Amino acid sequence: MHTPDTTALDPNPLRQFQAWFAEAETAGIEAPESIALATATKDGRPSLRMVLLKHADESGFGFYTNLESRKALELAANPVAALLAYWQALGRQVRVEGTVEPASREASAAYFATRSPGSRLAAWASPQSRPIPDRGELQRLVEDARRRFPDGDVPLPAHWGGYRLVPDTYEFWQQGADRLHDRIRYNREDAGWRRERLAP
Repeated sequence: MHTPDTTALDPNPLRQFQAWFAEAETAGIEAPESIALATATKDGRPSLRMVLLKHADESGFGFYTNLESRKALELAANPVAALLAYWQALGRQVRVEGTVEPASREASAAYFATRSPGSRLAAWASPQSRPIPDRGELQRLVEDARRRFPDGDVPLPAHWGGYRLVPDTYEFWQQGADRLHDRIRYNREDAGWRRERLAP
């Protein structure tokens, strides 16, 4: 499991992330795509939540959400974020930092169409991050949405869409004995990526 030298990792951090992600899937880790996403207000007050990573490719790290949620409002004011993938069974984590850009409406609509009918109705119904009196209110909102789309053809709401985090920093962490963990950081430079080892 150890990465004793920086040359043991791929010089391209995206490919290295994809390799570790594939190993997490092969290991049978439940929901390896569950990641922690940190955003912050314009004055630096942070917030953190779990989201599902929907893609990690040359365009960035993609996720979807209600565009009126706290994270979306924070990203509108301060379009930078960090994410963390942690796979305990492998003793590994990856941190990724960068700028965040909205996904196209076409990309958001294409992904939205793959969601279950119930999830699509919930996207219309839930006033995400805003107070509601009780769970019954949420159920009523779902029923209102169901009546609005009786044929089950639920389109993409205007208040729902995707984002992609475009990395400028990666850090790969591999658990080691006696807390002598391996930490390899990649920083984006004009010519590509610079790798360096960090003390644990």
